[in-house]
Amino acid sequence: MDTMVVTAAAPMREVGSLWDGLNPNLIASIYEVDHHGDPVSDVAPILRCPFVDDANLEMTFNWQSPFENSGAGSLTPSLSAMLQSGMVQPIIENVRGVLSSDERKKFDESTPGGGWADQTAAAAEHARGRTGITKLNSTQVFTGMAPIKLDVTLMLRAWRDPQAEVEDALNLLMDWAMPRYLAPEGTLLTAAMEWAGSDNKTAKSLVEAALPSTAPALLAVKYKQRTFAPLVIESIGVPLNSPSDSAGRFVQLQLPVTFATLTAWDGAGWEGAQPPNGFNVNHGGLYGNVQGLPR
Repeated sequence: MDTMVVTAAAPMREVGSLWDGLNPNLIASIYEVDHHGDPVSDVAPILRCPFVDDANLEMTFNWQSPFENSGAGSLTPSLSAMLQSGMVQPIIENVRGVLSSDERKKFDESTPGGGWADQTAAAAEHARGRTGITKLNSTQVFTGMAPIKLDVTLMLRAWRDPQAEVEDALNLLMDWAMPRYLAPEGTLLTAAMEWAGSDNKTAKSLVEAALPSTAPALLAVKYKQRTFAPLVIESIGVPLNSPSDSAGRFVQLQLPVTFATLTAWDGAGWEGAQPPNGFNVNHGGLYGNVQGLPR
């Protein structure tokens, strides 16, 4: 079976339309990077296009209260709720009313200071409006965070040439988003058998046999002097009913795209993305803490 590889547009510095009338800060630059966030090549194509509608950077931080169930309410939640709301007092009164006069007298005599039932009712009334929540058992702890998501809508528009300005840009974006290569077949068992029967038994060949396919590209997005890298593309929407010319080539596309950072970020990652320097691994960057670089 022949190997089928999806190819991108021809290498060039810029792909997309001309946007001379817009402020350069409103034009996003998207290009391929390695896992450190550095450009893979000086001649690799750069997709330049504006963001329309909303461009939202979403960060989710996971904070939890691990001690919230350590109070009295976790042991007897129903009784605790009845005490705090005052619902237990009518039950005590009803139970005391069911007892005979001799039984009530016996309970009262066995508990000096107003009687057992009266003291119980008073204690239940005192519990009304109180709660077991404290600063200790409500303290939150940081349990992690998900990678940062960047939801944008890319605008591709043809002013002169639909093929060069829209179609090639779309193909380049899809080439980045899709796996570079998917092996037609293979399992771990077949990979082990092929490697065992091979004359080239090296660690590299073992990795290639066990993992025969190639993952999608890592990208950087530079927008308003902020550079976010490395990113992956999680989703792309292609509206096929968009305007096209007589040859069926798109003349305008609005593509909803969801980018996500390769890993969760720390403060050094965010600081490294800010202007005026943008992403810079020597300034800490995404892997600053791992590499021991200053923040």
